[in-house]
Amino acid sequence: MKRLLALLMVLGLVAAACGDDNSSTNETTTTTAPSTTTAAPAPTTTVLDTDLDELNIAYFLEWPTANQVAQFEKTYDDYMGIPVKWTAFASGGDMAQAMESGDIDISYSQGLTPFANFVTGGADHLLVGVAVTYADADNCVANPDLGITAENAAEKLNGQSIYTPLGNVTHFKLLKMLEHLGVDTNSVELIQSEGGAAAVAALDSGQVALSCAFGGSVNAMIANGGNLLMTGAEQEAIGIRVFDIISTSKNFAEQYPEVLTAFLQVTEDANRAYNEDREPFIDTIAEAADMDREATIDLLDAFGFPEKDVQLSDAWLGGTVQDTMKEQMDFFVAQGEIDSALPSYDPFVDTSFLEAVN
Repeated sequence: MKRLLALLMVLGLVAAACGDDNSSTNETTTTTAPSTTTAAPAPTTTVLDTDLDELNIAYFLEWPTANQVAQFEKTYDDYMGIPVKWTAFASGGDMAQAMESGDIDISYSQGLTPFANFVTGGADHLLVGVAVTYADADNCVANPDLGITAENAAEKLNGQSIYTPLGNVTHFKLLKMLEHLGVDTNSVELIQSEGGAAAVAALDSGQVALSCAFGGSVNAMIANGGNLLMTGAEQEAIGIRVFDIISTSKNFAEQYPEVLTAFLQVTEDANRAYNEDREPFIDTIAEAADMDREATIDLLDAFGFPEKDVQLSDAWLGGTVQDTMKEQMDFFVAQGEIDSALPSYDPFVDTSFLEAVN
């Protein structure tokens, strides 16, 4: 398969070769939440007995999630008695690299594929929870001038350029779709994405036949006339499951298990409050995600925030998540993207911290 830039998939397997964690794409938000919105409080405010001076959390902007009310209103800080610093990242691979270097303690809503990619390459990371489920919110949009559909993709995409992130779930979904639709993947040129805005610009300029992204960028490309190559429901029908996770390094989990459990507790409370009635929280989530209200609602409509019991079920952390990682890595081996997958991904999922949540 032709490429303009080296695959992030390969870079992800060698942690030292990944991008700089302190690049300009990372951004720390310090805005204040609206005073009229209150998040559901944790059951009992507590100050943890820990020597940790600050908790560093990775997250995504323009990716609205239920826990951002607790982020904005400093519920995490108050519950744990520790200052919490939230840093925005451009990709799940960047999050993994930052955990490797010790700059980030917990990654919230990291993509499953970058996580599996890094542990396959030797990273000692742990998956401790499911952050958000989604399908249509992460997708590939076709150039409106080319008339590309699922029915004619094998012909229309032959020899074309595709703009996409590499080494994450978007990349995985793209390859699975192309395989399913009979597209000759050796004929297409994959261009490394530089972010959502660049994905929109690439499609608008006519430089690419297909542009893949997540969040508000997908909605923007559709609003500009593009069409989905396959819908989320159609992808799920061929076995593509799309969700983000909560992860940490094994070292942090061993040193600060009570901090990790407390983080998951506040997150669980936020999820429960949102799932019961999301309306009071939308404006705060929108501001935290740096989005307008309408765009936030559009994405939230495509998201799900599973609570503790659901996450611990066989459909998720009870086995399916581990199997999905194995499936993805085996698929990348078959595609020639990586040399080998691990025999099992069970050792990298630890549910003990979530089980301790009330």
